[in-house]
Amino acid sequence: MLFFLSLLFAVGTREFLTYNNLINNVAKNSAFLLLVALAGTFPILQQSIDLSVESIVTLTGVLTVVLIGEYQMGLLAIPIAIGFGMLAGLVNGIVFTKLKVPSFLVTLGTLSILMGFALIVTGGSTITFRNQAIRGIATGTWIPGVPNLVMWGLLIYGGTVFLAWRTKFGRYCFALGENERVVELAGAKVDRYKIYPFVLSGLLCGTAGVLLTLRISSASPNIAGGLLLPSIAAIVMGGTALTGGVGGPHRTILGVLVIAVLQNGMNLLSINPFVQEIILGVVVVSAVAMSIDREKIDVVK
Repeated sequence: MLFFLSLLFAVGTREFLTYNNLINNVAKNSAFLLLVALAGTFPILQQSIDLSVESIVTLTGVLTVVLIGEYQMGLLAIPIAIGFGMLAGLVNGIVFTKLKVPSFLVTLGTLSILMGFALIVTGGSTITFRNQAIRGIATGTWIPGVPNLVMWGLLIYGGTVFLAWRTKFGRYCFALGENERVVELAGAKVDRYKIYPFVLSGLLCGTAGVLLTLRISSASPNIAGGLLLPSIAAIVMGGTALTGGVGGPHRTILGVLVIAVLQNGMNLLSINPFVQEIILGVVVVSAVAMSIDREKIDVVK
């Protein structure tokens, strides 16, 4: 699907294969979706789901602006905001594991709660800050030819792939998705390893919220609007099954690129934005249908 879309847009428009378009449009604009999709990958790997990613991105972004603008905390605002994202993920994980509330319902509730706090803090409007030095973390180019957003995205992507394939935490994520009872019988502290993916999700969403805010020097209640569903679509298109145990962050980037290339190509072709939504939905369903291994599915629900 990625190859087909790239070929289609390369033929349809001259601008698509230019360095400026691929780096400054496709790569930079997909960095935030990549971070949020990576955040959602680990809960799904263990057969859970995190629906609060969008609200964590929003509230950490709002918190970043408040700490930099009103409290003049400078760089210290960044770890505080990301730490808040991790705290939100920790709460999700604890309620999920200790109170035995399904992750779908826990994170759906958190989605609403955190969005409510964002509305209260901002008053429903956009808040801004002025600090060009801090903005450079997201808008600068420390490596010649590679925007910082692309650099951060690739570094974090590499880190999550390492976690998934070279650590005990990653192995347990896959194992929990395959058979939680077996992991328990193996002597692992199941609850702990079920909480960790939500903490990691909060960390990645917090990072996305900080970078997104630094890029535009502002935050609002809808700053992360439209990230939740595309992130889940990217995870599934990449090959991480909603039933858990299969896939991983190394494949999530493929789904992100499919969505990023599709959106960029449609913009270059000046396709009506309303029609774009229909096309995106069709491509998502088609890509997922092509990637499913039906021999391993007995019943579809």
